[in-house]
Amino acid sequence: MKGGTLKLSPATTPLPFDVLVTASYLGTPIVFDPDTSQPVLEVDGTAISDPADIINNLTSKLLPTNPSNNVQHTSFISLAKSLATASSYADVVAALDSLDDHLLLRSFLVGYSITAADFSVWGALKGNVQALGILKRNGHIHISRWYSFIESIPSTQSALNSLAEARANKARSTKVAASFSLGLPNAVEGKVVTRFPPEPSGYLHIGHTKAAILNQYFAAMYKGRMLIRFDDTNPSKEKTEFEDTILQDLELLDIRGDAVSHTSDHFDALHRYAVEIIKSGNAYADDTLQLQMREERMNGIASKRRDTSVEENLKRFEEMATGSEEGAKWCIRAKISVDNPNKAMRDPVIYRVNTTPHHRTGDKWKIYPTYDFACPIVDSIEGVTHALRTNEYRDRNPQYQWMLEALKLRKVDIWDFSRVNFVYTLLSKRKLTMFVDKEVVHGWDDPRFPTVRGIRRRGMTIEALKQYMLSQGPSQAVLLLEWDGIWATNKKIIDPIAPRFTALAKENLVTVHINGQPGVTTQSVPRHKKNPDVGTKTTVYSPVIYIEQEDASSFEDNEEITLMDWGNAIVKSKQVSDSGQIASMTMDLYLEGDFKKTKKKITWLAESSSANPLVNVTLLDYDYLITKKKLEEEDDVFNFVTPVSEFKSEALADANVITLSKGDIIQFERKGYYIVDAVKPDKTLDLIRIPDGKMASLASKVAGSTPVEPVQAIPKAKSSKKGPANELAPRKEGFVDPDGNRIMLSEGKSGFEIPVTTKMYDVKRVFGETEVQAAAETKMYSVKSVYDR
Repeated sequence: MKGGTLKLSPATTPLPFDVLVTASYLGTPIVFDPDTSQPVLEVDGTAISDPADIINNLTSKLLPTNPSNNVQHTSFISLAKSLATASSYADVVAALDSLDDHLLLRSFLVGYSITAADFSVWGALKGNVQALGILKRNGHIHISRWYSFIESIPSTQSALNSLAEARANKARSTKVAASFSLGLPNAVEGKVVTRFPPEPSGYLHIGHTKAAILNQYFAAMYKGRMLIRFDDTNPSKEKTEFEDTILQDLELLDIRGDAVSHTSDHFDALHRYAVEIIKSGNAYADDTLQLQMREERMNGIASKRRDTSVEENLKRFEEMATGSEEGAKWCIRAKISVDNPNKAMRDPVIYRVNTTPHHRTGDKWKIYPTYDFACPIVDSIEGVTHALRTNEYRDRNPQYQWMLEALKLRKVDIWDFSRVNFVYTLLSKRKLTMFVDKEVVHGWDDPRFPTVRGIRRRGMTIEALKQYMLSQGPSQAVLLLEWDGIWATNKKIIDPIAPRFTALAKENLVTVHINGQPGVTTQSVPRHKKNPDVGTKTTVYSPVIYIEQEDASSFEDNEEITLMDWGNAIVKSKQVSDSGQIASMTMDLYLEGDFKKTKKKITWLAESSSANPLVNVTLLDYDYLITKKKLEEEDDVFNFVTPVSEFKSEALADANVITLSKGDIIQFERKGYYIVDAVKPDKTLDLIRIPDGKMASLASKVAGSTPVEPVQAIPKAKSSKKGPANELAPRKEGFVDPDGNRIMLSEGKSGFEIPVTTKMYDVKRVFGETEVQAAAETKMYSVKSVYDR
């Protein structure tokens, strides 16, 4: 139906599935509009809103090819209408029984091709929860066959996937809107200006992404502007390289500022404001040693220089500007308070000497403002209306406002939010730089790193990052987050679109001879069974296939198993190598078997050939870089480095992967999701495993985060009772044997040795070391312990 468009709300209840799938089958564009109260079909400039008229218009394009079937077709359309609203169990069962009988020898409801009747009845069943529940009991096998066929049609799949995505988008937008329903204080639509002020001293990490995403979100929400400003006030740490990479990382996040500036653009203005604040008596020069100054501020003691004259302070500031040895002894402090309960208000430093050449201004300046002085001033003069800051700066918010008031500058509203912290994760730029410098990692884009480049390289999508960060809302709680949430969000995004392939571990690969497969055949199958838009791939069937050793070792003789995407087979014989591994097997193809009845469904690959060569791939997986969930300030990070955090395994993949490019995300059946990290000249691939949000895939691979101290074995205790010569002697407590195996004892601190393989670390008993005897009245008679001798 050319020129027509169907508008439909994904929240419509009940949803007209018949209209949706019929329109999709006919190629009618479908627009999911949350603001549409009912379905609307626009045809040639005319809007049709009555549901009956819409279905009549659509079904007129799908009438039976034989006019003699029109009466039957009309009756099924009527049946669909009654089924859609049927609530009586007896009525629904009667209708299904009749329909099942009709479909006994038929593929379609009317005639020999699909008609509107098929879509109408299918849509009525899809929307009737009671009918679907009855069908799940498998009592109407002919309806189930027909229903599955209609649902498997590519146009139906496409419509249902689009609906699911539209519902998910609506849920996400509703959740985000609710999270930020309070909005920004004093915000005026069209006039809001936010800013993201990264320091160009490292790469953006996941902690920065929340700030960047929130700034962009609110700017868009109020139809305002977002600025990107580099806070380049410390030439000792900053490089042009980091500025370039930060902008590139923001591009990766699909974040673009309306303007890019630098705090260094305002060094002249900041110098003038420093002179002004000194002249007004609100700042003074101080040469107190750093440690003494820290102690005085902590104890509320005034500096001996606090009451120095304005003239003397200006003279000292001029000396500082020369970068001389004498000038380097001094700094400028804001004269706010000596003993304010908020220690951030106790005369903070606002200017200091640094003779390192600046990456933008060279050696023009020898003095630089602190962030606490520069930030509020530049925010005000650049037109920022709302400064978004993590709540670790909350104590400094009064200081921020004091600077503006002291200099009589325009007020800026502050909106703070909680910082993002993750377990087993370093977010300190200093520590991350140490890991790079000491080559603990391969670089700033290492997949183990929490940098934007690192997590993107590991398979994190932009959409997942945005959804997760916005879902945190305006919470003020400082949380130590597990990684499962963000990776689970990522899985929801990649799963519907990731093409499926097969890979087998190379180590001890097993050759299987298939009886009943006449030769090599191929078949085109969907890359994603539930999403036809992902495309197709070629599956090769051969008399000789490969399977993994782990699968082969689990098979029993004559066991019926399922070869995924092929059919069932029966294990006939196994050949074992000298090492005890399965070397080869023979199976009988049994395509008549029911895959629902087999316990083992395995992946496999046809023998490599020139037409369909298997591809060598390297699969990479990673552990956390550190073994402690949260490092404390006093911790030496290198005492907690994971000994081995990168794992490689070689595998063979099906020939279809040869079409992949770097950055493509796929799923290897039964292995997980992967992102292509490199395509080498010899056509081999490196792929990195993407965590799926399940705790098992995210658990530290180190055998216990806390090392277990071996307990010295206690000499064998003498027993008053005689026993066999080879009887195990009780011990007084658990211990670790010379081979490193954990040995537990049958009665806690005494008893027989029980070897235990575990990654659990020791914990103290909740009741202490004293045995707790629970008093209980019982008619049961007492029995001696089986361990008593």
